[in-house]
Amino acid sequence: MADYPLQYKNPGPEVKLKTKKGYPKLGATPDDTGVNFAIFSRHAEKVVLELYQNYNDSKPSHRFELDPIYNKTGDIWHIYIYGIGHGQYYGWRVFGPYAPEQGKRFNHNKLLIDPYAKAISSYFLWETTSVYGYDKNSPHLDLSFSNEDSAITPSKSIVIDDSKYNWENDSHLHIPWEDTIIYELHVRLFTISPSSKVKYPGTFLGILEKLDHLKELGVTTIELMPIFEFNFDANDRINPLTGEKLKDVWGYNPLGFFAVTGNYSIGLKLGEQVFLFKDFVKELHKQGFEVILDVVYNHTGEGNELGPTLSFRGLDNEIYYMLDPNNKRYYLNYTGCGNTLNCNHPVVKKLIIDSLRYWVTEMHVDGFRFDLAAVLGRTPEGDWIGDLSLLKDIAEDPILHNLKLIAEGWDAAGGYFLGKFPKGWAEWNGQYRDTVRRFIRGDEGMVLELAKRITGSPDIYGTKTPHASINFVTCHDGFTLRDLVSYNHKHNEENGENNKDGIDENYSFNYGVEGETDDPEINKIRKQQVKNFITILMVSHGTPMILMGDEMYRTQYGNNNAYCQDNEKTWLDWSLKEKHYDIFRFFKKMIEFRKKHHALRRKHFFTGKDLTGDGIADISWHGIKPFQPDWGYHSHSIAFMISGTDFLCENIKPDNDIFVILNQWKEPLKFTLPFIHGKTWFRVVDTSKESPEDFLDIPEQVGFTYIAQPRSSVILISAEEK
Repeated sequence: MADYPLQYKNPGPEVKLKTKKGYPKLGATPDDTGVNFAIFSRHAEKVVLELYQNYNDSKPSHRFELDPIYNKTGDIWHIYIYGIGHGQYYGWRVFGPYAPEQGKRFNHNKLLIDPYAKAISSYFLWETTSVYGYDKNSPHLDLSFSNEDSAITPSKSIVIDDSKYNWENDSHLHIPWEDTIIYELHVRLFTISPSSKVKYPGTFLGILEKLDHLKELGVTTIELMPIFEFNFDANDRINPLTGEKLKDVWGYNPLGFFAVTGNYSIGLKLGEQVFLFKDFVKELHKQGFEVILDVVYNHTGEGNELGPTLSFRGLDNEIYYMLDPNNKRYYLNYTGCGNTLNCNHPVVKKLIIDSLRYWVTEMHVDGFRFDLAAVLGRTPEGDWIGDLSLLKDIAEDPILHNLKLIAEGWDAAGGYFLGKFPKGWAEWNGQYRDTVRRFIRGDEGMVLELAKRITGSPDIYGTKTPHASINFVTCHDGFTLRDLVSYNHKHNEENGENNKDGIDENYSFNYGVEGETDDPEINKIRKQQVKNFITILMVSHGTPMILMGDEMYRTQYGNNNAYCQDNEKTWLDWSLKEKHYDIFRFFKKMIEFRKKHHALRRKHFFTGKDLTGDGIADISWHGIKPFQPDWGYHSHSIAFMISGTDFLCENIKPDNDIFVILNQWKEPLKFTLPFIHGKTWFRVVDTSKESPEDFLDIPEQVGFTYIAQPRSSVILISAEEK
């Protein structure tokens, strides 16, 4: 473990603290003699900084009212205080008009979290009425005013001195995009189940205890679902089946963009979470894994007009949030979460870029996946401005531009901007997900569309590279792979929203029984289809991403929006790895196969041309007869051959030619394979066969014909005849 202080001795009220003017660097910046504090508020009339000796104190040890001339530069209020340092608890009070219909929601009775705080103590209390800017008991709702002091809650900002940490020459790994395989996981849900048998379940340390599993699987890059500070107990709904209170498990409601949550660390959440996360990243890098953060800059956990006043709302509501121009009492809601951050306002732009830079420079993360990233490309009026937006600023930033930047290219207000993000951005390819699902389900008219997705979606990303396409079949949002082949409909009743939440169309199929079954034939075809999904994913051009637990056939029992479930429904059951080792082995072998064959990891799009003069195009399409693909509406099968020679990449050794058959027809199909001079075809994969015959460690010579069974995928490689 890192050497960092766990005991904080903050000065009591008997200690007199000297101050000076300070400077306008946002946040709390410690040095050898004290700490500089600075906060933004354009419309504040008065600003007060309070220090607390203990995080659970309701009264401050020291109170400093900032002079609006001496302690202010532009819109930034600042003060330097001598004799304090790392571990000091603090909060801000901001005075100004409380006029919700004009967009102003100042309430000096609320102790506000510093947006630049690097740690937040203890936990948030949603249940107490004191954290709301209005009187919760008033019939006038948020038009009323609350006189309750929110300092009684234990959540305070904490001064953190990052200079005390030793990174031991750690640096970013910069794994090339073409070699990247992303594994999306949730820190708590990954190991919280007793079946994980880890010492520290549900924490960053728990993940470290499972690195052998991730190494065995073969993934390169760990994408963590949100780890910014959030309120685990923010959800006020009840599970209608059990009567238990639901949780905000996923953490997509951030309350600070610089603070790593204490929810995933051991200890009291008094600042040690910062250094535990640094330990975590450093160890992952040592073990060869990149770390990508799923970041939420499109909204905050303060919610709509009836939400609590914790930070941004009380600092300068009309700057930080997009408000309804017709009635500024209400928030524009492009996120489906109650509010939308005003991302293209210069002050908010700076906040977001400062946050990203912090996670890169001080926390050493390797990249980011941006939740509902379309919001970051909208004007305050909601118009898309892609290349003129914050998205372009991030892609061109001198510190950020060479990291992995991944966008979710849509938002909750109908914005869908796939392929329209500035250069430098990769994107979750929702069209890839839907096309592969529909092809496997047996939908008509999918073969031509599937060919586009398998080749890196050049129709969408043709001006970039194939690896701008993050290819996935499942992610945290939606069905698991097992549920995709086990349920025709979502089953979200336990979320307490009458099964109205979550997407209705999942392009799933249950093969005869809704949910779990003992029918061996149904279970066989379900597993076969799961293997087909992973086969297509691993032979597709682009960057593959897999969801935590899919490699061991995990189920959420048909819940496709399990954000509020903290129980066996969402906890990863580690006993599944042994129970369904056939699935795990197939995942592992397909990842190995992708890594072994450069032909599947080219840096450029296919041309469809013979660039080498050997008569073989870099990619060619086939049906049951060579070079005669069936692109018809009623076609359910396609085959393609990828040349082992990559003419466009220098110094690349020739690979095997790879021939892939995808047969989702209900009958076996006999394929005649292309003739290749001096070589023949060897079978590696046939998903219709039982493990271990589904993936052969020693390829089997098959010659120039192959019968593909119904709903199966086949991979053949060329080699000299034995």
